[in-house]
Amino acid sequence: MADKIALLLVIIGAINWGLIGIFQFDLVAYLFGGQGALVSRVIYALVGAAGLWCVSLLFRDRSPVKD
Repeated sequence: MADKIALLLVIIGAINWGLIGIFQFDLVAYLFGGQGALVSRVIYALVGAAGLWCVSLLFRDRSPVKD
């Protein structure tokens, strides 16, 4: 479950970075009162932590479970 939540947060972060790169529009800052707002900073921190969590996905052994 933690993997799915982390992946969802990373996708949200990627969409936000795409918007920043293409349109110079920060959706998180727009929705939550600017980049310095507490809620925005918490979301940025959660997305960053999720990104670090997803790095572990690259190194895990995901062999199929046999019945």
